Amino acid sequence: MSKFKAVIFDLDGTLLYTLEDLKNSVNYALARHGMETCTLGEIQYRVGNGVQKLMERCVPDGLSNPEFEDTFQDFKNHYKIHCNDNSGPYEGIPEVLKKLKKNGYKLAIVSNKFMDATKELADLYFKDTIDVAIGETKDIRKKPAPDTVIEAMKILGVTSDECIYVGDSDVDINTAKNSQMPCISVAWGFRTRQEQIDAGGTIFAEKPDDIFGIVEGNR
Repeated sequence: MSKFKAVIFDLDGTLLYTLEDLKNSVNYALARHGMETCTLGEIQYRVGNGVQKLMERCVPDGLSNPEFEDTFQDFKNHYKIHCNDNSGPYEGIPEVLKKLKKNGYKLAIVSNKFMDATKELADLYFKDTIDVAIGETKDIRKKPAPDTVIEAMKILGVTSDECIYVGDSDVDINTAKNSQMPCISVAWGFRTRQEQIDAGGTIFAEKPDDIFGIVEGNR
């Protein structure tokens, strides 16, 4: 019998493939200000710490650039409209969420994506399975700080020793550590297995259904 009552998921790179839409919105903003655009590979290795940090890594000279704030606002305006043009769940994710829900687990999403987009995508794809979705806001620290996870636990009515976290990056591994819970690192996301190991990852899912087996205690 599983000791867990809740599973807390990262969003981008874990439940949803979102890179194309992020790239398109970043490049729309950069091009509008005459800046060099980014490749998909560059975006992949700049995501994970929230959209402001993503733009800091993509805009030449980051925050020091006098056009940074305008460029960042253009990104946000574009992404609000186009966050779902090319995004969608990884194959097998909806099914494993349904299995977990059927077996009585409470499910949450915590993301460094801003709140509106997080809630919109969670409601669109996971309305019947995800109990709470929390994104970035001004008054709560982003991951790897544990604040969003703590907020999710409060809403779900669980403690850290009743939760397991699922993510794809070093940010997620550190978030789980800071939240005092184990982390399942997935193979299909934005970081390699070696990067996950280097970040301290010890539990790995090669395919979505592995998550169910690990949570149930069968792996």
